[in-house]
Amino acid sequence: RLAVVTPSHHSPLGMALSLPRRLDLLAWAAEAGAWILEDDYDGEFHFRGRPLPALKSLDEAGRVLYAGTFSKVLLPSLRLGYLVVPRPEVARFAAVAACLVPTAGQLEQAVVAAFMAEGHFARHLRRMRAAYRERRAALERAIAEVFGERLRLDPRGDGMNLVAWLPPGVDDIEAARRAQAHGMAPSPLSPWHIEARRRHALILGFANIAPEAARHEARRLERALAGA
Repeated sequence: RLAVVTPSHHSPLGMALSLPRRLDLLAWAAEAGAWILEDDYDGEFHFRGRPLPALKSLDEAGRVLYAGTFSKVLLPSLRLGYLVVPRPEVARFAAVAACLVPTAGQLEQAVVAAFMAEGHFARHLRRMRAAYRERRAALERAIAEVFGERLRLDPRGDGMNLVAWLPPGVDDIEAARRAQAHGMAPSPLSPWHIEARRRHALILGFANIAPEAARHEARRLERALAGA
């Protein structure tokens, strides 16, 4: 048995798995002899309160495989990820990894390892968190000022997106199409639903919007959604 989870940032709403549910999941894995694959994609970017401990750090039974990537925190073209496995499983996983076609060269791996060992990576992460926190807050303020109650931002999520709930009767697929026609790229939320009753929202990325451009982008979104 294998459970694949993203406890730090569940797409698309950005919710984190609560500590009691994390402990329940670990207890299930230990009792069932199951594995948990913890995908910590986007987990470095937590902007509200203290981050919860990773499942791997709470794993006393050795049932968690922790996967991460450097594509978000360094550069996407690096294509370098990692897997942290329980110590008794290292040899088996290393044997399998040796049979795979490598996607990152030894030079890239050595450079990133040195970057981390010398403390540069931790400082880089702190700078990135501060920059993205500022960009997120600037876009939140701009949308609140421009839209008022017409577009409601969900305050609960983390990660690199904002979830903007649309007024009743506004279709998010049509709203996204209108925004795309104005050069923007939000994603509609409703296609993620599996039940018939769907809630409509736009998923807005903020990583590439400088704080001084936030109000301009909010105005552009307002023009795009006019009449939607």
